[in-house]
Amino acid sequence: MAPPCVLVTRPEPDASTWARQLREQGWNAQALPLIHIDAPRHPQPAPPGPWRAWMFVSPNAVQHFHARAAHQIPMPDRAWAPGPGTARALIAAGWDASRVDTPPPDAGQFDSEHLWAQVHSQVQAGDRVLIVRGLDAPTDDAQPLPAEAAQRGSGREWLAARLHEAGAQAVPFVVYERHAPTADATLLQRARTAAADGSLWLFSSSEAIRNLQACLPDVSWQAATALVTHPRIGAAATAAGFGRVLDSRPTLEAVIASIESLP
Repeated sequence: MAPPCVLVTRPEPDASTWARQLREQGWNAQALPLIHIDAPRHPQPAPPGPWRAWMFVSPNAVQHFHARAAHQIPMPDRAWAPGPGTARALIAAGWDASRVDTPPPDAGQFDSEHLWAQVHSQVQAGDRVLIVRGLDAPTDDAQPLPAEAAQRGSGREWLAARLHEAGAQAVPFVVYERHAPTADATLLQRARTAAADGSLWLFSSSEAIRNLQACLPDVSWQAATALVTHPRIGAAATAAGFGRVLDSRPTLEAVIASIESLP
């Protein structure tokens, strides 16, 4: 039996990078981005410090922050990254690896919970931590992002709660917006076909699953397989109706191992 086509649903340029890396390892992989990343339509100045640390939720957060906001405020001693991709982006942006905190390579997951295990001893009462992140774009271009929306995101809410318990404050700062993809004919046809042709959907975000459902509300995913990189994403795939949901750690090596284990 021929190996499945792996559809990488990350935003660009990550989708194309992952697809290329999978093809280099001998797998049939295509980029099918289900999230579009752009600069905020209503950018805000970076909040003034001082900061115990800057926490970046993703490589996109690193790139957008350092492109437009990092020069506005003094750098703290530490940068926090929930996973290796974000840590690599920080080093590429000029951070010394010794100043970047991230879960160890053998961590069960790369997320806020495992990051907190590495950094909680740094935090003291009165500290402030800047949470550099993205946000869903408003549906009305004329409306700014609601202030309370900057707190959304289950992992980030959990981390903010731990900081609060330690007497510290998490300050969210939005540096990019996430949009649903343009539902052109090519994307819609590829997605419809992949619902039943044995393709393997690689999801690194629950939002990608929601965008897929919004693009094709009439499609059943019962015959499709989702490979997800976090239990929260797996729950979203199950709720969307994917007939088979498989787990993987969010590294290229782990994803390849998961694909190889498919019957």
